[in-house]
Amino acid sequence: MLFRDRADAGRQLAARLEHLRAQEAVVLGLPRGGVPVAAQVAAALAAPLDVVVVRKLGVPGHRELAMGAIGEDGAAVHSPDVVRRAGVAPAALEEVEARERAELDRRVRRLRAVAPRLPLAGRTAIVVDDGVATGATARAACAVVRALGAVRVVLAAPVCATDAVRRLTAEGVEVVSVATPRPFGAVSAHYAHFGQVPDEEVVALLRAARQEAE
Repeated sequence: MLFRDRADAGRQLAARLEHLRAQEAVVLGLPRGGVPVAAQVAAALAAPLDVVVVRKLGVPGHRELAMGAIGEDGAAVHSPDVVRRAGVAPAALEEVEARERAELDRRVRRLRAVAPRLPLAGRTAIVVDDGVATGATARAACAVVRALGAVRVVLAAPVCATDAVRRLTAEGVEVVSVATPRPFGAVSAHYAHFGQVPDEEVVALLRAARQEAE
């Protein structure tokens, strides 16, 4: 195991991001699992904490396999090779995307009621997740923050698959991680404790960070 839990992972990751302390950065966690990691990073860097809301598009019948992802403001990325190998018809892809868009919109409404979006124009965006396997969700998140005006995008995760790192860097994203194990396996395999993160915990972390900044 590399990490005890997400808080431990966040502290280890923050040590790799010290070079961004003076970069006018905003730390953006991916709800839900990325937010406890991001909270540790934001605290260590004395940077504001926000979220970037995205949803993975899982292959029907194999929802853990990502065939793309969607984000706020209509951002979407697809993995044609996964769609082709899984034999997903266009209508099925549209159905999955519509369902996930509805859930994404619900989360955006709830989270933005607590934490209005922080401006990113001209700033460095540090997008944080608890791990990166396929990179589809991370790509969507990076597309969102770029659309919102971030001039530098850094994807930070405690553990990343090497294939995902290659894809992200090829698209101009800086990637910072604690480990890139091979073989990778599941993100959860690298944590001793990797429970579900409820919406209430995400809301509490965001509220605490905003109150601390006041």
